Amino acid sequence: MKRDLPENIVADISVAIVLEGETPSVKNWIVYLINEKNIPLTHVLVSSKGYGEKDGKQVKTTILRHFLGDIREKTAAKIEAIDEAVFGLTNEYWVSYYIGGTIYDKKYIFLPESIVDENLSKIPIVNKPGVLIGGMN
Repeated sequence: MKRDLPENIVADISVAIVLEGETPSVKNWIVYLINEKNIPLTHVLVSSKGYGEKDGKQVKTTILRHFLGDIREKTAAKIEAIDEAVFGLTNEYWVSYYIGGTIYDKKYIFLPESIVDENLSKIPIVNKPGVLIGGMN
């Protein structure tokens, strides 16, 4: 039964949408998984999708799956590039990984219009501006 399963709490793992660079005509955004732990993560898998309303119609993006492999302690790994056109949608990242023989997973959700200049802050480890979900614990 569900109550018999251990409660595997995810802590010190973040997802950030980072402004990687920009020109006068375009901004380049990258989604990162940030391991703030002092131990590595193994067999990291991230599923991403976007959904919501755009121009009065319900929209869903394709579900993408990214196998990141192992992520060392106190490092960040690129998940994917993201287009500003989907910032008006809910962008969801489902992260699964192992520590030892134990699996952990957590869903990170960027709400519509949350990726705006007013919400940018310096992202730890990456040291670039972006929007972070998770954060240092």
